[in-house]
Amino acid sequence: MSEFPPPLTGAVVEAEKDVRFLGGDPTAAALGMSIDVAVEQVSDAGEVVRVASPLREAFAIFAENKLAVASAVVLVVLVAFCFIGPLLYHTNQIASSLIYANRPPSARFPLGTTPNGRDELGRLMVGGQSTLEVGFAVAVLATTFGLVYGLVAGYFGGFVDAVLMRIVDALLSIPFLFFVVLLASLVIPNLFLIILVITAVSWLSTARLVRGEALSLRTRDYVLASEAFGARKSRVQFRHIAPNLLGVVIVNGTLKVADAVLIFASIGYLGLSVPPPATSWGVILTGGINNLFDGYWWQLWPAGSLIVITVLAVAVLGDGMRDVVERRLQKR
Repeated sequence: MSEFPPPLTGAVVEAEKDVRFLGGDPTAAALGMSIDVAVEQVSDAGEVVRVASPLREAFAIFAENKLAVASAVVLVVLVAFCFIGPLLYHTNQIASSLIYANRPPSARFPLGTTPNGRDELGRLMVGGQSTLEVGFAVAVLATTFGLVYGLVAGYFGGFVDAVLMRIVDALLSIPFLFFVVLLASLVIPNLFLIILVITAVSWLSTARLVRGEALSLRTRDYVLASEAFGARKSRVQFRHIAPNLLGVVIVNGTLKVADAVLIFASIGYLGLSVPPPATSWGVILTGGINNLFDGYWWQLWPAGSLIVITVLAVAVLGDGMRDVVERRLQKR
């Protein structure tokens, strides 16, 4: 008998690659064993080496980008400020008290008051809730739908691609502000409706981006080989093509958060935001602009600064997440 083991077949090699990507044991995969994460492996020299789990490895890669880590901390602080802050700093954001209107910052009102006499700091906390909810909800919905839509169009190509992309082109030709004003004249805006409206215009660019990448990836050798072995089209799309789009999709998704926050602020400037007494940073910013020449700077700069900080933090965080995904895919 030969002293050397038989060469690995193509299936075993692919299994080995898949499990090495997950930090597992390729031998166990070749034998059909079910494993989650292996913490030890045998090297080529026969030594047992410890292998970091995929989650720990992802955190290590992300931690190398100091700006991304700082941005994540900033976002956590903003979320805590908006959702935990009102539980600790109690204010009345419903009733008006004109006797306290337009008060400058003081010990009682750290950021002054609004023209209606409401505490500005508490107003920023409440307004941040709706702003962040819109930003993250739109990013998730628009990215998910745009990914699936663009993946189908790019993978199938031909007639399917032509029809789907013409629908995208037709929707892109509709002016967003006209669409928002028309909708606001028909129904009363609310948070759920605003999320759907912004999502309806945000997924279009994601679909076009994914479609272009999918047109290129569908001709790669590993995709053609998978199709030759009889893999289902859905498996080819979501198992072989979609993972290679994660870097682009994640960055685009984080930018959608920033875009949604800015769009929400812009429609708040037009008076089409959530109805009172609810508010948003865009509504607060609009009120501050109207009173800027009266010297009430505390009604403008805090809200504007929070919008800018949120947009920058999300954008930098997206770059850090892209680094994690691309480094993991390179090892696959």
